[in-house]
Amino acid sequence: MSETAERISTTLETIFQRSYATEAPDLRRLYENAKRDQWNAARDIDWSQDVDLDRGIFANELVDGHGTDTLNRLDPRRFAQLNVEFSCWRISQLLHGEEGAMLACGQLVDMVPSNDAKFFQATQVIDEARHTEVLSRYLNEKCGGKIYPLTKNVRTLFDYILGHGKWFVKTVGLQLIAETFAVALFRMLSETALDPLLRSICKRILADESRHMGFSVLSLPDAIRSLSPSDRKELEEFTREALQLVLTGQFPREAYEAVGMNANEIEEIKRARREIARGGMTADAAYFRKLFRREMHQTIVTNMQKVGLLNDRTAGFLREIGIDPNLSVQTA
Repeated sequence: MSETAERISTTLETIFQRSYATEAPDLRRLYENAKRDQWNAARDIDWSQDVDLDRGIFANELVDGHGTDTLNRLDPRRFAQLNVEFSCWRISQLLHGEEGAMLACGQLVDMVPSNDAKFFQATQVIDEARHTEVLSRYLNEKCGGKIYPLTKNVRTLFDYILGHGKWFVKTVGLQLIAETFAVALFRMLSETALDPLLRSICKRILADESRHMGFSVLSLPDAIRSLSPSDRKELEEFTREALQLVLTGQFPREAYEAVGMNANEIEEIKRARREIARGGMTADAAYFRKLFRREMHQTIVTNMQKVGLLNDRTAGFLREIGIDPNLSVQTA
């Protein structure tokens, strides 16, 4: 196998469902919406647009360390180079996540119990393949092939999701947690990215991702209510671990090294990240990150409420990683 491939051992239970009547109208409606809203990454994206790498890709305020003395000392050209490296690093992680999601949804077609769910999961396989195609093409054609390796946290999360044998665990890890982070970031990029091509790509992806989160909200409540105490405890522990993997430990050291920053400078950037998380740092950077974090936290809490996964125990898990379990979209 090549160094860009990984073999994951898994045992899946396939349900060959031969009842074809509509049993879950909401899921069947989601499937109909997915068919209606398909788009073609080769045809519906204007690939003739040039990307101005001298300007940068993400909004400058989203680059970790924006406003610190370390980054303020960089001349405009070098900062633009950092912006590109940082942006490519982050897009690379989204790309790897979309590839992992495609594989997980392929498994879910086998595993989910009803044909209403199987039909929708088949459309999500196509969605995730399209997202993988469009992000890899953007990085290869517009950013000089700058695809950074998968981070340890993302690898650990997808190793578990892909290797697990229970469909509801995969769905929580993928649609309820990983997709929530991706949706918040895609929405931020669709509104603030300096590159118009990336903004248009993110808007397209967002339309698909909202359906994917919808699947978890529609399919999980009955499954979670019927879990045995041991299965429920396993799911809650996995939720805790998945949240920690997604929300902590994702630092793009390689992007800073790519523009020649030394260990002390990189450590200052990491300190700045921690300060922003505590509510400090510059107004612009804090504003961008607060918007991103608040939307993500609200969606996680709201969806955990909807599927029946929010209780005193899981609320404690949320507090441990800095999420207010009383926060929700409805109360925002």
